[in-house]
Amino acid sequence: MTPRYDAGDGTGHERTELIPPGHRVGDWVVTELIGAGGWSTVYAARPAREGSRRPGEIALKIMPTAGLAPRQARRVVESARREVELGRRAGHPRLIGLRESFVLAAPDLPAVDGAIVLVMERAAGSLRELLDAGVPEADRGRLIAGICEGLAHLHRSGWVHADLKPENVLLGTDGSVKLSDFGLATELTGTHGFVPPLGTLDYLPPERWRAPLGELGVQVRPSADIWALGVVIHEVFASCASPFPGATPVARGAAVQEYGEGRAPLRMDLAVPPFWRALAADCLAPTHAERAPHTAETLLARIAAGEGARGPATAVPGARRARARAAVFAAVLCGTAGAVLGSDAVREGSAAPEAAPRAVRVFNAERGCQDRADRDPQCSLGLAIDPLRPYVAGNVVPTRVWHGDVLTVDCRLPDGLPVIDEEDLTSTLWFRVRLPRGSAYPAAWLPAVRTKDRPALPGCPHHPVPR
Repeated sequence: MTPRYDAGDGTGHERTELIPPGHRVGDWVVTELIGAGGWSTVYAARPAREGSRRPGEIALKIMPTAGLAPRQARRVVESARREVELGRRAGHPRLIGLRESFVLAAPDLPAVDGAIVLVMERAAGSLRELLDAGVPEADRGRLIAGICEGLAHLHRSGWVHADLKPENVLLGTDGSVKLSDFGLATELTGTHGFVPPLGTLDYLPPERWRAPLGELGVQVRPSADIWALGVVIHEVFASCASPFPGATPVARGAAVQEYGEGRAPLRMDLAVPPFWRALAADCLAPTHAERAPHTAETLLARIAAGEGARGPATAVPGARRARARAAVFAAVLCGTAGAVLGSDAVREGSAAPEAAPRAVRVFNAERGCQDRADRDPQCSLGLAIDPLRPYVAGNVVPTRVWHGDVLTVDCRLPDGLPVIDEEDLTSTLWFRVRLPRGSAYPAAWLPAVRTKDRPALPGCPHHPVPR
């Protein structure tokens, strides 16, 4: 595979070949064109001198400034500065290596005379090309974990990539993952940084579509990279399909905004396995506040603990204090085999559920999921095994519930994991739910944001994990 490099400006403009094969650029000789973007062209190159100790093949990213308007030229220079700065200060095996940078003197090629040249590590291909060819099932988890490693290092170093997408995930000859193209990367100042109003539409989070443009650009935070990661996870498991409907990037962007405003649910392809569905759902939380607890490091820990749902994803340090989303229940449980829990299944005795002092009725804030006759699996809600652990595939019972189901509860836990629903209501209150006889678990937990009822119940003396 030949990797495609992109300038990261999201314009999709094609640039004609500027440097012919065999032309010398600094200490390198161009061998072939690799790819082009809006503001740069990338070539494969080899050392100009025989016997040189330099790497055998590298990639030259040529960023011309000739003929550009002053503002465009400044943008190119700033993009190059970002890449050089990040390359020098945040090197890591999961980031494509920057060898050197210089200004090209090429009076015989006026189009690139004065261009900025970045000498980079050469990769064997890109994730986009692998997606187009079909990602082997055995490699999918490893690839996503590699992306998480790169993001975790970037974020720890105080940077946001701001243009994560399959084209910018390169693969080494050994199959290793390397994030690339840091032309839009920004260093954080406090909790956020600023980037130009550019990017790739399919990977922009809801808040970017309405973010105000200030003197420094558009505000961006690490949670924007987490959103893009969620889209990439979905593409890896769903044969390149976006989690948002639409025939064009603009149409899919409209669907993202509708989802971000709470007017549409998140509906992922059923080809995405439950474990990865839960992970992607957390990455695709509609707001920054809901996404923020799901850092690249915590996601990486979940992958290491429960990749492929072969085992439960255990809590990681600090996760107990994280704000988990109740909206992820539906995504976690879609496609999971289990009993259907309705009012008749949980009633004990002949009293009507409405009159039972310890009965609660399930409430789903998504209006599209409030039709009791339509028990769509994507509208099912989860009951937790442990209210002090994050919601992942390993922390929900097999039983599913829907809007309007009546459950029998026997005590309340006031200080469980904080949970946010689709309407941004937050609560730490949980109810312990009795499950039907014969269930794999004798009891489970329902967050208070999933019911409008507040029965007078004793407190749970402790919170035993039902087994």
